[in-house]
Amino acid sequence: KSFLNHTAYLSCYFPNSQKTDIKDLRVFWQKGAVEVVHEVYYGQEIHENLSPKYVNRTKMDMDRWTLQLLNAGIVDEGRYTCIIQHREKGLPKVIHTSECSLHIIANYSQPEIAQLHTGELKPNEYLNLSCSSSGGYPEPRQMIWLISQANTTHRLTRHMDVSQDAVTKLYNVTSKLNITVPTNTLTNISCLLHLGEHLGSLVSVPLGI
Repeated sequence: KSFLNHTAYLSCYFPNSQKTDIKDLRVFWQKGAVEVVHEVYYGQEIHENLSPKYVNRTKMDMDRWTLQLLNAGIVDEGRYTCIIQHREKGLPKVIHTSECSLHIIANYSQPEIAQLHTGELKPNEYLNLSCSSSGGYPEPRQMIWLISQANTTHRLTRHMDVSQDAVTKLYNVTSKLNITVPTNTLTNISCLLHLGEHLGSLVSVPLGI
């Protein structure tokens, strides 16, 4: 995983137990079946075969056998293959291959609750709220409303509208809640955005009614 517009680190996982000299190895990275991302040809970096979008965006750390992909974007997501060839009797022979998948993360804004009506709230009328968060990636799992009164909290799941910017590919999400105005007790309403596996959640500032 890498944050949007940061450097992504892709490892070859090559132990080099034979302590082979880099001058006897050809190391290249490719994305999918056709795009060449980086190439080290017997100790020399060469650029003739690179896919244009990776020119001047990669560095190879030969001590750690790790490729640095600069300014990683959403279009860079996908599977990458590291292939290492050893020169034996003048002929290249593949001695190592490995694959890794790159996933990009962009932070969503803190969810924010807005009231969709004006005027004084009266008991038993309807309270219309929306909760929104923007500028994140990947697409979140769900948005949950938390209604807290005294020592109890109710969780309500409502439809989440998701839109994706055609240029940046970042997501904006909104959920709406329509409940009767609570009476006789302080109520705190929050919304919780579930970002997905291993990414945690974001919660809004509570709205007190």
